[in-house]
Amino acid sequence: MGSAMRLTSLYAVICTARLKESRDFYTGLLGFTTTFEADWYVSLRHPGGPGAPAEAGYELALLDHTHPTLPEDRRATARGLLLNFEVEDVDAEWQRLVVREGLEPVLGLRSEEFGQRHFIVADPDGVLIDVITPIAPTGEYAAQYA
Repeated sequence: MGSAMRLTSLYAVICTARLKESRDFYTGLLGFTTTFEADWYVSLRHPGGPGAPAEAGYELALLDHTHPTLPEDRRATARGLLLNFEVEDVDAEWQRLVVREGLEPVLGLRSEEFGQRHFIVADPDGVLIDVITPIAPTGEYAAQYA
């Protein structure tokens, strides 16, 4: 094998049929800001939260799934995609996003033995958003962490 790839950036690009609705979802509910917008592509950035390193920040992009930048046989909306959003207080986010904002939970708020308290909602195209606060793993999972 050759040397490792030297990355300067890495971010997900979600192929969507609902570009504007998806932009509004990520900016209005999840705290992203728009850094570039065309009628077929939107770049988003989240600054990170309290305690995050100064260089921290998270990028995400949205792409009209019919745009010719995609190979023709791959022009489809995202499927099977789960984005993990780790937060300080998942219970507060449940109250904000599900109780107050009315998002429909795909998975209700619960604690998992493998070390997460979380819930899942979906973006306008059905991309799953897993909102997570890490907790202590229990049982067999406690020994599986490096």
